[in-house]
Amino acid sequence: MTRTRIGLAIGLTFAALAVSGCGGDDDEAAVTDTETATTLPGTVPGTGQALTGSVGPGFDISLTGADGADVITLSAGTYTIEVDDQSDIHNFHLTGTGVDETTDVGGTGTDSWDVTLESGTYSFVCDPHASMMNGSFEVTG
Repeated sequence: MTRTRIGLAIGLTFAALAVSGCGGDDDEAAVTDTETATTLPGTVPGTGQALTGSVGPGFDISLTGADGADVITLSAGTYTIEVDDQSDIHNFHLTGTGVDETTDVGGTGTDSWDVTLESGTYSFVCDPHASMMNGSFEVTG
């Protein structure tokens, strides 16, 4: 019986400590909320930004912004896309209005493209594995 009461007392003490530490600093939460509202993950807020494309070594393909988040929406403009092609069985092929850039399937390495993106939908795929290795993003005016 004594052991049960001690265990219960210890458990209640830890629970009280955990609850008292969960409140956080309201000022800190406000700053985080404001930052999130102005820079949504996957949204690149303007022209001239560097983007990173990656394909391989497994069956992965992605396009990310400087923050490392997947690109979902871009503003129209000129961008530099650096593509890291890590496998000789894949390529990175970007298409959309006025853009048709690709790496070689048989090669690996890094390519850099300066592209002008206009409003619309753009797609990137690995041509040999397009059904499972693909992505897209929107460009807004």
